[in-house]
Amino acid sequence: MRTSVLAMILAGGEGTRLAPLTDQRAKPAVPFGGKYRIIDFVLSNFVNSGIDSIFVLTQFKSPNDALTSPRGLVFSNRTPLN
Repeated sequence: MRTSVLAMILAGGEGTRLAPLTDQRAKPAVPFGGKYRIIDFVLSNFVNSGIDSIFVLTQFKSPNDALTSPRGLVFSNRTPLN
């Protein structure tokens, strides 16, 4: 029997120490390494641990188009996460 786990990511900081990167976007959506966003590392850890029910709770500059997608987030060959 598989235990059902729901993950909640608290991603709501203002990001004043990351200014001017956070002037137009929320801190979790700030690009890192040109290809990823800061939040992608956290999401990857959850998915690689087998947790596929994930809620991202934002506060500052929410909702942010860089964090949302009409079809959810897609990781590898898994079904979209909503």
